[in-house]
Amino acid sequence: MSNILCIKVNDRPVEQAVSVQMYETFVKTYTELHPEDHITELDLYKENLPYYGNTAITALYKENQGLEITTEEKTIFDLINGYLTQFLAADKIVFAFPLWNYTAPAPLTTYLSYLAQAGVMFKYTAEGPIGLVGDKKVMLLNARGGVYSSEPMASLESALRFIKANLNLWGITPQEVIIESHNAFPDRSSALIEDGLQETAAAAAKF
Repeated sequence: MSNILCIKVNDRPVEQAVSVQMYETFVKTYTELHPEDHITELDLYKENLPYYGNTAITALYKENQGLEITTEEKTIFDLINGYLTQFLAADKIVFAFPLWNYTAPAPLTTYLSYLAQAGVMFKYTAEGPIGLVGDKKVMLLNARGGVYSSEPMASLESALRFIKANLNLWGITPQEVIIESHNAFPDRSSALIEDGLQETAAAAAKF
């Protein structure tokens, strides 16, 4: 049995959000084909994550140094540590997210900041950083309405590239399914989405 963590990062209605359709397709297909596995669903918009800033950074530093921390710092440290523990306990992780205004939704940026802890997810060496969780199997499900697979827009894409950069730092090379250009070509929108959802289901079957 494998532990699967499925992370949804889009709070729009399913009929208006292709990445949510990808998420639901993946979870449904995987559940049907792998009934022995345990699936945990995490909706980052429902988690209402506090921003990653001074309180979080100070709390992590003090805790790692064995220093006394305040009640506020202890609260956010426990919150962050809970998400980190959950991620580390998963054998497989699925992220489903859109590209909004060239980047990923804010809750995903916050969540990745929670996880990116030196000494746990990666370590520094004289030769550069080394990832410590390369045994994780990760699937990225991304929807973007424009054409970002080629220039001039490819260099502006900062969602998938940002997330993959973090995962690569941690030693993870993710798989991915992308649905794109359905807004750019409205006459082909339904077909593009349907083809992408079929690819999503096929990816779930093999994951």
